[in-house]
Amino acid sequence: MGVSFSWNESHKCSSVPPAFYISGVPKGTKTLEFKMTDLDAPSFPHGGGTVPYTGTGKIPEGAFTYTGPCPPDGAHRYEFEVTAYGETGDKVLGQGKAARSFPPK
Repeated sequence: MGVSFSWNESHKCSSVPPAFYISGVPKGTKTLEFKMTDLDAPSFPHGGGTVPYTGTGKIPEGAFTYTGPCPPDGAHRYEFEVTAYGETGDKVLGQGKAARSFPPK
């Protein structure tokens, strides 16, 4: 699956995630799970969330709650991993990742 997103300054230390664009979502997908990892501090728990998949590739800003980027010094790279699940929620149908630095350049 293809995953894209972009940051803006309002995302700093915010619990409102950016909008996402997902492509190549497998047939039969019922939910999308989002997980964010700080690649420069992977032990920090940013969390993520699960949203119903409605058949559109746009996931709006604020679709779930998480701990947003708030790097203490300089820029950090953050990665979102998106996992597609089927009807029962236990079968992985696909995955995709995207990473960006914050603050944005």
